[in-house]
Order: sequence, then C-alpha cells, then structure tokens
Amino acid sequence: MALAKSGKVPLGPRSGGRALADALVAQGIDHVFSVPGESFLDVLDGMYAVRQKLRLVTCRFEGGAVNMAEAYGKLTGRPAAAMVTRGPGACHGAIGVHVAMQDSTPMLLFVGQIPHEDTGRDAFQEVDYRQMFAPLAKWVTQIDHARRIPEIVAHAVDVATSGRPGPVVIALSEEMQKDLIETQDRPRVPVSVAFPDPAALAEMRRMLAAAKKPLAVIGGSCWSAEGRAALHAFLRANDVPVTTGFRRQGTYDGTQANFAGDVGIGSDPSLLAKVREADLILAIGSRLGDAVTQGYTLLEMTGGTPIVQVLPDGAEIGRVFRPALGIVADLNAFAIAAAALDPVRVAWAGWTRELRSLHEAAMAVPNYEGTLNLAQVIRELQGMMAEDAIVTTDAGNFSGWSSRFLEFGENQRYLGPTNGAMGYAVPAAIGVKIAFPERMVIAMVGDGGFMMTGQEIATAFHHGVAPIVLVFNNQMYGTIRMHQEKAYPTRVSGTALTNPDFARLIEAYGGHGEVVGRTEEFVPAFRRALASGKPALIELRMNPDQITTRATIADLRRGSARPRPAAKPKRAATATHPRPGGKTAKGTKKRG
Repeated sequence: MALAKSGKVPLGPRSGGRALADALVAQGIDHVFSVPGESFLDVLDGMYAVRQKLRLVTCRFEGGAVNMAEAYGKLTGRPAAAMVTRGPGACHGAIGVHVAMQDSTPMLLFVGQIPHEDTGRDAFQEVDYRQMFAPLAKWVTQIDHARRIPEIVAHAVDVATSGRPGPVVIALSEEMQKDLIETQDRPRVPVSVAFPDPAALAEMRRMLAAAKKPLAVIGGSCWSAEGRAALHAFLRANDVPVTTGFRRQGTYDGTQANFAGDVGIGSDPSLLAKVREADLILAIGSRLGDAVTQGYTLLEMTGGTPIVQVLPDGAEIGRVFRPALGIVADLNAFAIAAAALDPVRVAWAGWTRELRSLHEAAMAVPNYEGTLNLAQVIRELQGMMAEDAIVTTDAGNFSGWSSRFLEFGENQRYLGPTNGAMGYAVPAAIGVKIAFPERMVIAMVGDGGFMMTGQEIATAFHHGVAPIVLVFNNQMYGTIRMHQEKAYPTRVSGTALTNPDFARLIEAYGGHGEVVGRTEEFVPAFRRALASGKPALIELRMNPDQITTRATIADLRRGSARPRPAAKPKRAATATHPRPGGKTAKGTKKRG
C-alpha cells in the first residue's frame, strides 16, 4: 500500500483517534486484529475513516487477535497491529506478546487505558502496562498527549522491526483519543540494516575451509525471498548439511540434498548424536535456545565446538554458548554477502550424505499400531499441499508428526510458537488466510489446543476465508501425559479430556466437517474439505497409546521408548490440490 507523505502544513483538526488511524497508515500498517472495547471507541471511529487502507479484523478473543497479528508479522516480516481493551483484554492478549518476543516477531499491540485522572486509584480495569509488559516486550509506552501520536507510532514501528524484531506495547489514554489536534503525519523512513563485517565473513570462510564436519543451524525471523534464496545458495554451494531450529522448518527447503532435519523437541536421536560430532556450527539466526540445544546440553557452553553465530542483535550473541566468532548482521544482508563468497573446497561430502541418509531413514513410515497411521497421513498431505502452502502448528506432542514426516518446499511456510504456547494454530491460520486468501492455509492442532481458541473459526466465517484445520484428537493433554507417565507411570491425574464431535461443531458454524479414523480415509476427506470452499475441519482420531512418533504409553511405562520397525517407504500422494468447486473424489462424506 502507498505510504503517507509528510506535508508542510499540519493536517487537522482531527481527533486523537483519527490521528492514530492515520499514523498506522503512514507507517505502512495495513491490518489491525481486534476485539473491540469502550476504552478505544475513538480509535475505532478513526479507523472507519481509513477503512479502505486499513483492514480491521474483528476477532472473538483477545488472545486470538494478538496471535493473528503475530502470525502476520512472522510470515511477512512486517508488523501488523492488534488492539485490545484495558485490564482483562490486555491480560488475555499477553500470551501473544510472549510468543512474539520469544519468536522475534515484529508486532504492535495497542491497549485501551483508563481515564488519566483516575491513575493510581485501582480504578475499573486499571493495570500499569509498563510493569505488566516490561519483561515481555521490546518497548512499552503510553500516549497521553494526542499531538505525540505520529512520533510514538513511527518510533514503535522502528523498534519492532530493527535489531532483533519483537513486540511493542502502546497504551492509549482515554482522554487523548478525543482531543482535537493539528499535526502532520510522519512518513515511514527506511533504516539501513546492519551489514556483516567483511573481515568477519573472511574469518568465517577460513573456519569453514578448515572444518571436516560442519553443520548449519538455521532460525530467526523476517527472512525475505531474496535472503532465503541467498542462504540456500551459500549453503548448497559449500554442501554444508543444514538443520533448522525448533519450529523453524519453513526457513529452508527440506527437499534439498543437504537438508538433515530439525533440532528441537522430539528430534531424531541419531541427528542429535551427529550434532555432537560436528567440528563447526554455523548458527545463522538461531539463538541456540533451550529447545534447540536440548535444555542447553547439546553443545559445550564454553565453546568446545567452534560456533559462528549470526544475529542482528549483538546482545544476543553468546548469551549462553560462547561462540568462536560472532557476526552482528541483518540475516538477509548476511546471507546475500555469504552467497557472494567463493565456495570452499569441500572435504565433507560424505558427512553431508550421511546426515541426509539419516534424515531420510527417520522419515520412513513405521508400522504403527491402530487403524490410523499418522505418519502416512502426513506424507499423503505433503503430496496434496500447494507449492506456496502455509502450515500453522500448535504446541503439543501431536506437532511431532509434522516435524518428522513433513518436508517443506522452497515456497512453503511453517509457522509455530517456539515458546510452546497452546491455542496458536487456529487463529494464526485465520490471520494469514485473511491476509493471503489465495494461498492454501492448513492449521494443525491438538484437541486440547483447539478447545482453547477454536472459537476463532467464527472469525474465518465473518471475513469469508476458508482455512483447513486438522484436529489431532487423542482425548488428552498429550505432552503432559507423556511426562506424567515417565515420572509417575499409570497414575493418570488431570490430563484426560472429554471432547465434542469436532466435525459437527464446525458444521454448526456452517462449515465442512470430516472424521478420519482410518489411514485410507484421509486423502478423500482432505480433497472434499478443500473442494467445499468453506472453513473446514478434519478430526483425526488417533491411537491414544501412540504418545509420540517414537514411543507409546506402554513403552514409557516399561521405562524404554523402543523404536518401531520401519515399513517399506510408501509413496506420498502426488495429485495436485483441487480448486474449490472443481472435481473431487467420489464418495459420501466420512463421519468415522
């Protein structure tokens, strides 16, 4: 969208609410996800005046609204805004701020505020947002004077998108929204990013040339198409085996011959053993956090294995693991510069092939017990996904199925909360589907997570978009049950769930519902869901005993998670996805 230009003559008079709406447009914000509140009625009215430039998405729960904004920022690298009311609204929305902070996602959260003169009286819904959000956001501020709206909004966007991206929280005092002011908007100003030091690039190349078992760990956010292409070119030219960090699988083309899998929760133990063998780690965009390093145990903190860590914020480099070389740089700028380096003479071709072979072996479909083999379901899903499909995932053990068995192509994306927040997938899918209605969007969520924010499916109907939701139903909080069975075998307490008929639930909204209990039912069910053109939900009735992709509850109770023998690898479906309204597989809709 066109950016507003700063004029010589102040605009006005206009209310603070209208000035805020204009400031968002001026900074290139084009989506606002909101649950309305009386604390920002004047801003809502201001957005009505610019509704052709600023899309207001009305949501059903503040946590869902903020997660939609976070998913938008994660996918595009540009911040969206979320708006919630004071007190309870801000508390509900806080979970999305935590996601944005830990996932390094640019985002703005606006919170309505009590009347300024009542501050400190413990007034109705009063919260000190600077104290509340201080550890969760990059910057927390409050606008008390309407004339400062353009200044603060412009700076908030700069803060959210610079260095390590993250969320900014802005409280809006009630009175200033009504004030009439005459002030000019501030244009969006591009800020030059940090470019890598040529000497540091030369040292990295020297270290790579001296290595015999290098390994890349890719993470981070705000990758551009050019940056991703350059990253791929650099790593392929040097034949470096590539892993992705926890829920960062969408940052690298998993079909490439040098892709070795993901390091995070539920990773292949064989891959983790190889990480420990590596003699050089290229941590590009990865903070080498808790999940990636297996509770900070995968690498030596003192630098026993040389680490080259590339991050846009120098304060994050070496926070836990002491690197041999730290490079402060925008990730895209680094990738472009690295791709321009002369490739080294590779001495580790066998190492790369070995890691790829381990990855392919881990993806072979095992003979799981029960009528529904989720590994085969995921492999079939991959064959039906559009080339630019977007997959969102929730937190929980169920996500291990996609992490292990789904390979993301060059133009496909995978969005998930690295902070482990449940209730993310459904609102995230709806948010990105609203922003990109032409792309296939699939949400993967457990039965526990769906019941936290699944009501946001109403937002999809309200705004006329049709994501497909896969609900992995094992009638329990699976991750907690897994830990429970390890610590207190057979003593099931607080983890069992009673669920509705999920397919009938979405049908009550007017959507398309399917129940899949057998492997062979999935492909026709997915095709029918896609062809319906409606928001769709497919309930996958899992074998509850298969608690992870590598262990059953019975295994845990015996104190050993024994791997299942792999069956002969099965070919994934290769049919292109049908367009809504097109021809579909024959048959009656399955209900189980």
